[in-house]
Amino acid sequence: EALAFMRRNIDAWWPHVENGAEAIAMTASGCGVMVKDYGYQLAHDPQYAEKAARVSAMTKDVSEVLASEAARLQALLTPLAQPTRVAFHSPCTLQHGLRLKGAVESVLSALGYEVVPVRDSHLCCGSAGTYSLLHPDLARRLRDDKLDALTSPKPDHIVTANIGCQTHLQSGTPRRVRHWVELLAERLQA
Repeated sequence: EALAFMRRNIDAWWPHVENGAEAIAMTASGCGVMVKDYGYQLAHDPQYAEKAARVSAMTKDVSEVLASEAARLQALLTPLAQPTRVAFHSPCTLQHGLRLKGAVESVLSALGYEVVPVRDSHLCCGSAGTYSLLHPDLARRLRDDKLDALTSPKPDHIVTANIGCQTHLQSGTPRRVRHWVELLAERLQA
């Protein structure tokens, strides 16, 4: 069933690939890791192997796309009215799966945010896909430890790069946990 979903995604993206799309930008690092694996997963499929390999090669985390456009993007954003401190939770899929440790933090810094250091930033928040459902007690402990680390530096915003982490972290705090791109979207809209 998962392979069928992969094929459907490839079919949906393929017209854009053929029309010259430069990248398939992923805003959820967990999805990005999976799509980057399509080439491997469908290597045995004579109809999809080549397409899957191309889709995997084209897939980029949104931080990779925005890093190359930070200077042009900065010109489009309204200036920050005051210094804005951001605590970033780097998802395991971003750090270890995509190997983009520090990528989001660099983009945020380049766009004027003060990215505060987060204790034990390399540790999981406890979401880990279905882990939070299968091991809820341990997942809650990991979440609570992560939230303590994220809130200790007293940031204006807590942000992350994966919907699973965002949802899991949000379940443990009344503070709003957001996707980091939302900060940029608000400045573009203003």
